[in-house]
Amino acid sequence: MLGMTLSASLPALKPPICNQTSQLGGHCTSPSTLQMSVLYLSLGLLTIGGGAIRPCSLPFGVDQFDKTDEESRKSLNSYYNWYYGTSTVALVFSTTILIYIQNISWAIGFGIPTFFMFLAIIIFYAGTRLYVHVPPEGSIFSGILQVLVASFKKRRLKLPCPHDINQQELMLYNSPTRGNLIFRLPLTSQFRFLNKGAIMRGGDINDDGSARIPWKLCSIQQIEEVKCLIRIVPIFFSGIICFLAMAQQFTFIILQTFTMDCHLGPHFEIPSGSVISISLIALIVFIPIYDRIIVPIARQYTGLEGGITLLQRQGVGLVVSTISMVVAGLVECKRRNSALSNGGISPLTVLWLAPQLVLMGIAEAFNAVGQIEFYNTQFPEHMQALAGALLFSTLAGANYLSIGLVNITRKVTTRHGHTSWLTDNINSGKLDYYYYFIAILGVLNLFYFLICSHYYQYKAMSLHAEESIQIHAKEEAAAEINIETDAPSK
Repeated sequence: MLGMTLSASLPALKPPICNQTSQLGGHCTSPSTLQMSVLYLSLGLLTIGGGAIRPCSLPFGVDQFDKTDEESRKSLNSYYNWYYGTSTVALVFSTTILIYIQNISWAIGFGIPTFFMFLAIIIFYAGTRLYVHVPPEGSIFSGILQVLVASFKKRRLKLPCPHDINQQELMLYNSPTRGNLIFRLPLTSQFRFLNKGAIMRGGDINDDGSARIPWKLCSIQQIEEVKCLIRIVPIFFSGIICFLAMAQQFTFIILQTFTMDCHLGPHFEIPSGSVISISLIALIVFIPIYDRIIVPIARQYTGLEGGITLLQRQGVGLVVSTISMVVAGLVECKRRNSALSNGGISPLTVLWLAPQLVLMGIAEAFNAVGQIEFYNTQFPEHMQALAGALLFSTLAGANYLSIGLVNITRKVTTRHGHTSWLTDNINSGKLDYYYYFIAILGVLNLFYFLICSHYYQYKAMSLHAEESIQIHAKEEAAAEINIETDAPSK
């Protein structure tokens, strides 16, 4: 951010101002190599910094909660809502006030977030002694590969007690839990071919109970962690379509505002880039309502700490996002007809776009926050940073898919001399048809999600007491504390 601010402030780091006359005549001076290098370096550092902060900040906050305490777990459910809500407040600030300031001065517009970044660094390090620090435990990917390799090597062996999973767990390898693990995962019958990686043979175990060769023998805990990942992958793909709807609206809504009345009162005009803040404000307003009103009411009927299950929450978001796209199509049809009847500029106010944006904000409150909580509760404990990265991977996947769909749609709809649905002149296109197409994809994605949810098994956990570690998990049954993580229903 400091580099971005300097590139917008120092004359040596920015090209000379190019007025409209010079631009039309093609006499503008291009940026120098130094100027472009500083800009690209700043953007690269922003990418690296964001890649480090975003996946880790949420699980680091989760580490501060005591997951063995019931009241702390209830607070943790609220934490996911408030984390996403406060992050969205920052987005509203950046898409409204900062955009308005940047219309006046780029240097001040970049300088303000730079100041906040320095302030964040000071606050973060000031709390160092207060944080709960969970040390890293090595690469997670090597453990995944070990399970796959060990299971493949023992693929011809027969599992003991194939019809009794409890007895089978007693006869498979369950090493002392490593590191700072709080919860132990019991053996499950789903993806049982992986269970073969825990079959013990002569010479597989050292005298201290550890595996002699980890690539030939894995513990039940390792196997169940890999199963958690396999179960999550199909759910992960369903979230991409939900964010695809959001990406489409945020992409084309600015073009819509160029042909609408953006005045709010006689003297103030809403910047086109700030209209999307309606969705963010709806998200900010709805999250406290959901957390403080809807969840307690739902909890009385379901008995679940979160009111509804994590998959149900995501499913509601998928439904609302699809409805949002239908509403967006109807509004766009009305806007285009109005613009064509009035010389290309519609007299409709941009507030006509508010219903679809409000619905998208509500969909995000359900699906995005639901995804965050889902990944962080269903991922193995030592994979929380990877869980935090999945939501941003979903966002990235949605944006890449958005680019691909736009290009394909333009190519397909221009066949035989027809005008593209997605032209630069939005009044000549059929953006509403494209919105309906995204809505159809949303319906198909919802059916896919329902199928995945039907077969999904929530992660079962039991409290791991360090002093009672035994190779055979069932010998510790008296010390187990069952934690119901949305298990009663999907």
